[in-house]
Amino acid sequence: MVTSKPASGSIGRLRNWLGGDFSPYVFIAPFFLLFAAFGLYPLLYAFNLSFMYWHGDDNPHYIGLGNYIFLLTDSLFWQSIWNSAFLWLAIVPGQTIVAILIAVLLSRATLRFRWFFRTALLTPYVVPLLAVAQVWLVLFDQDFGTVNTLLHLLHLANVGWLTTSMWAKPTLALLVLWKSSGFAILVMLAAIQNIPQEFYEAASLDGANALAQFWHITVPLLRRTIGFFVVVSTLGVIQMFAEPYVLTKGGPYNSTTTAGYQLLSYINNSDLGTGAANSFLLMIIVIVVSLIMLRLLRTGDEV
Repeated sequence: MVTSKPASGSIGRLRNWLGGDFSPYVFIAPFFLLFAAFGLYPLLYAFNLSFMYWHGDDNPHYIGLGNYIFLLTDSLFWQSIWNSAFLWLAIVPGQTIVAILIAVLLSRATLRFRWFFRTALLTPYVVPLLAVAQVWLVLFDQDFGTVNTLLHLLHLANVGWLTTSMWAKPTLALLVLWKSSGFAILVMLAAIQNIPQEFYEAASLDGANALAQFWHITVPLLRRTIGFFVVVSTLGVIQMFAEPYVLTKGGPYNSTTTAGYQLLSYINNSDLGTGAANSFLLMIIVIVVSLIMLRLLRTGDEV
């Protein structure tokens, strides 16, 4: 019987530490190499850049926490945070509740034409954002928009839906609601359909009506899904860029300048250090808000 000679040297010790075979690590190596090149390295570079003063035309100068101090004392930065917070309050809570209710209705086997309602509700989500934004511009134009035309027929004054600070944010929130509600409904519907029917059958035998079943079975079992959706929606609202860029360019008077759109000003001014610091401050805000939401939506059996 021939036995293999134990590997010696540093390569042999590495092979023994890896379990004796390199091949599994060779197969997964491309992912880690790509992640290091296009994920980890840019992240570390941006983090280092956030402590620099650099406009791209000379060597970066280290200024410590100067960029962060500037942002934390900048009124435009806090206004962008407030705008994002307003949009979050206008979009996420109501959208989540309505999506759950509609998903419950669509999950009923007795509902006729379920395929039609599912298709109709999901269609806005798959329509390109730029196309939806152009429709919004036509609908809510102050002088020739369809909505103001209807108001004129009712002998009501025109409203500057996209040109006044009072109405610009609600109009932007309405666009996001119409565009993304299909995704919210799809996520909740998938989660509801995964709830075992035995729970509802047992509750029916105990005399629980539809409302009691919804409150004591559906809602508790949807907490993880709700937590996932709230975190994803929060990230989307904070990063929102295309919607205000197409509709209002952040105006009027920065009333629709979101946290994500605010980064454009640093790009236009080639203020790369401040832009990097802004990005990391937004990342910290997203992490903190996400942890709070997950804590609030945590189920009773989770630690």
